[in-house]
Amino acid sequence: MNAHLEDDIFDDPRPSPKSRREASRHRRPERRGRSIVAIVLATAMVLVAAFFAFGFVRGLIPSFGGDEVADFEGPGSGQVEIVVDEGQSGADIGATLEDAGVVKSATAFVQAAAAEPDKAAKIQPGTYELKKEMRASDAFAWLADTSNRVAKGITIPEGLWANEIYERLSKATEIPVEEYKQAAESSELELPAEANGKIEGWLFPSTYEFPKDATAIQQLNTMIAMTMEELEKAKVPQDEWERTLTVASIVEGEAGAADRGKVARVVENRLKEVDGPTVGMLQMDSTVHYVYQERGKAGTTDEMRADESPYNTYRHKGLPPGPINNPGAAAIEAAANPDEGDWLFFVTVNPDSGETKFARSQTDHDNNVKEFEQWCAANRERC
Repeated sequence: MNAHLEDDIFDDPRPSPKSRREASRHRRPERRGRSIVAIVLATAMVLVAAFFAFGFVRGLIPSFGGDEVADFEGPGSGQVEIVVDEGQSGADIGATLEDAGVVKSATAFVQAAAAEPDKAAKIQPGTYELKKEMRASDAFAWLADTSNRVAKGITIPEGLWANEIYERLSKATEIPVEEYKQAAESSELELPAEANGKIEGWLFPSTYEFPKDATAIQQLNTMIAMTMEELEKAKVPQDEWERTLTVASIVEGEAGAADRGKVARVVENRLKEVDGPTVGMLQMDSTVHYVYQERGKAGTTDEMRADESPYNTYRHKGLPPGPINNPGAAAIEAAANPDEGDWLFFVTVNPDSGETKFARSQTDHDNNVKEFEQWCAANRERC
């Protein structure tokens, strides 16, 4: 028995060339049979897939191959306001229009959209005013034209403090300012860890169209998400988000539109040259204005600059503990990618025009400051 086992395991099991040809002749009919079975199975799978795909299309357009879809003759009359929300499908929008009496059936709208997919892709979230009893194709064409969106957004300008943003939001939404303040301290606030629990700097300036039932927390979270998106767009590493926003907020508080990159460079140069003329101090009036929460003044007083607040960059070296306002996209980009230059000083010599002069030496800067002082002498109520 052992010998037979050895023969079975170790003997060369490969047939001779002749035996392989013979085996091949014997196997061919079997292979043909298997091939035919495989083709039949593949064809069946294609037919089944086609059946389910057809069912999917019918689910999207219920009237596919069926009876005529109910539709108004149009052109419609009166006026009705509808809202297209972010992420809605064509069927969702159609249902909204049907519920509002704009179209006779959601299916008719979906069919109109399916007929022109390129236009359908142009429908944007927002508020629209349409007529009642419109033809579905007319309602679709109206929504596909972005110029027909009704502007009902809340605009938050660049550089506002968080408290100022709460006031603007409250005025537009009628949610009390206190609710926004409470939301800013809530555990439901979706601030990244880099923010250290502080919302200042993370409320992105833009125009928002919040849903009517959006809570204070939901609104603030939307703004925070926009800030993170902008930081990612500027390719700022996440561990530098807070620092970049802090620099950007100073840039936003100090610079005119054409000078953001230069101001950002001055900030970086001063931080780097701790043994230079400014000994590592930023000495930015915008940080003092933040301490006092006062606007409208071009400069600061000796008393204000002596304040012990950690945000006062006349008293403390380096960056303040966090952002001093909520910067926009241009300021974030400038902070992420400052202009090249060796400037250590700048002063806006004419706040009316925004003209700002930059200098490397203290002497040149002092001469520039004299120009600002001349402007102040003619505009005492604003200095």
